[in-house]
Amino acid sequence: MSRAWNAAQAAATALLAAFLALPIVALATTLGWSGLGAGFRNPLLAPALRLSALTTSCSLTLVVTLGTLFAWRVARRPSPFLESLAQLPAVIPPAVAGVGLLLAFGRRGLFGAFLERHGIALAFSTPAVVLAEAFVSAPFFIQAAIAAFRRVDENALVVARTLGATPFGAFRRVALPLAAPGLAAGAAMSWARSLGEFGATLLFAGNLTGRTQTLPLAVYTAMESDLRGAQALSLVMVALALLVLLVVRRVQRA
Repeated sequence: MSRAWNAAQAAATALLAAFLALPIVALATTLGWSGLGAGFRNPLLAPALRLSALTTSCSLTLVVTLGTLFAWRVARRPSPFLESLAQLPAVIPPAVAGVGLLLAFGRRGLFGAFLERHGIALAFSTPAVVLAEAFVSAPFFIQAAIAAFRRVDENALVVARTLGATPFGAFRRVALPLAAPGLAAGAAMSWARSLGEFGATLLFAGNLTGRTQTLPLAVYTAMESDLRGAQALSLVMVALALLVLLVVRRVQRA
């Protein structure tokens, strides 16, 4: 029985590993060096790469700034409602997120109409890309931050307060350093998710080269006319995702 169980585990592991690895191997091995060079010369690559670097940096800053305080409050004062709300963007389809963002911040949206009256148009603009990326990537940072803050030793906070630290001082000088590895891992995963965002961005921000066309949208556009370009763009994203995973693993080991 034990031998059969071990064989079943080995077979399932081999099948799933092959299934997960095959598309990545296909991306890397079905394009020669000449094709790769031609793909990298695709005019969509440079603008999309610059825009993705800008928007993902902005969305990560937004998520980390607000998400850290959000996570600290939830970790100290548990709220099933707030935790569920923070995780909701991770489980709804990206297209649904895009429609929701459009109805909230579009010209006739709940909040967008107010902004429109003051001369601010968010939909189909670069800030719309930032909002879409922040919306879908926030759960990855918030969940990691909540878990990291809950692992902070309560006694360390009590000692800091008895030594005269303010609540903010205890948070800044004790909680943040102790939770830093978890926060860093969550930030890396959040950034990777924002880099790969497609559906919400397409519906809320559109697909305008140099303005709202991020790397995933550039892959989608390149597929219509240049498979090598789409493949080269895909390899760039795979390399970035692999780098993020290596950083996360290193942080977790540390």
